[in-house]
Amino acid sequence: METSSRRSFFGKLAAMATILTGASRLPAQQSTPAQQSAPSATAPSSPEGNRPRPTGNHTYNGIYYFSGTGSNDGYPKEDHVTVTDPFEKHVTRTMDALKKSLDRNGCSMDSILNLQVFLCLPLADSNPTPTGKARFDAHKAQYDALNKIYATYFTPGKTPSRACMAVEWIPGDSLIEIVGSARVIA
Repeated sequence: METSSRRSFFGKLAAMATILTGASRLPAQQSTPAQQSAPSATAPSSPEGNRPRPTGNHTYNGIYYFSGTGSNDGYPKEDHVTVTDPFEKHVTRTMDALKKSLDRNGCSMDSILNLQVFLCLPLADSNPTPTGKARFDAHKAQYDALNKIYATYFTPGKTPSRACMAVEWIPGDSLIEIVGSARVIA
């Protein structure tokens, strides 16, 4: 297939997808980030409004979206934990920071709709990174420790849906980071 006929085929495919999804513009017709105004945490009155995407934690349509909650959020620099501190301390501080963030934004732990939890092993010269089965066992130990502490923050039977992933690195000397959304109740 020639390049021009491939482009024609994919152009027709994009146009059909646009029609089927009810989008008002083809992807190539969308405005570029340089053409958009500065991000805003408030939504326009128009539902399809070409609004810029908010950055960081924000509330939209009664849902509080939070990102990047880690074990050092809300703590002064001199009180930060490091990757060599116990994993359980990272989890407890992260869950406490999440609870405070939710409270400040009219939510509760029980109003959380969805969480994505990222875990990583400590990357420090004093802690060699395990490999093979030892690496799996280290991640499993973290997962088990997370579940034990995590359960204490929710009313029984009201734990939100959650995905938990092991990653290579998390910024900010944290061994855990949480992203998610909660229904605003206040």
